[in-house]
Amino acid sequence: QVQLVESGGGLVQAGGSLRLSCTASGRTFSSYAIGWFRQAPGKEREFVAVVSWSGGVTIYADSVKGRFTISRDNAKNMVYLQMNSLKPEDTAVYYCAVGKGGPTTMKAGGVTVVAYWGKGTLVTVSS
Repeated sequence: QVQLVESGGGLVQAGGSLRLSCTASGRTFSSYAIGWFRQAPGKEREFVAVVSWSGGVTIYADSVKGRFTISRDNAKNMVYLQMNSLKPEDTAVYYCAVGKGGPTTMKAGGVTVVAYWGKGTLVTVSS
């Protein structure tokens, strides 16, 4: 069992930045690929980014590539999502997720290959 708690969400103007954090506890955190998903009102939950267990591989959705950066600190059991140049369409609840496989599996399989979810943190980007 892995428990995930997200933090760092809030209200920001378009063009601004936020950094989300995910704190993990439970089973060996460093063994898993960790990702971020988001769900906007009335839309399905979608993949945002994933980082491999070592931190050496990162994959992003096309919609955030070049603006978001995912990273992890296994010593602290933390995963981060640095979000820059935010747009109103980035408004959503952001969820931290532990994958059942590696980063390419999470990118390809999306929500179907997530083993554990956090409860989410709301990001609102105003225009």
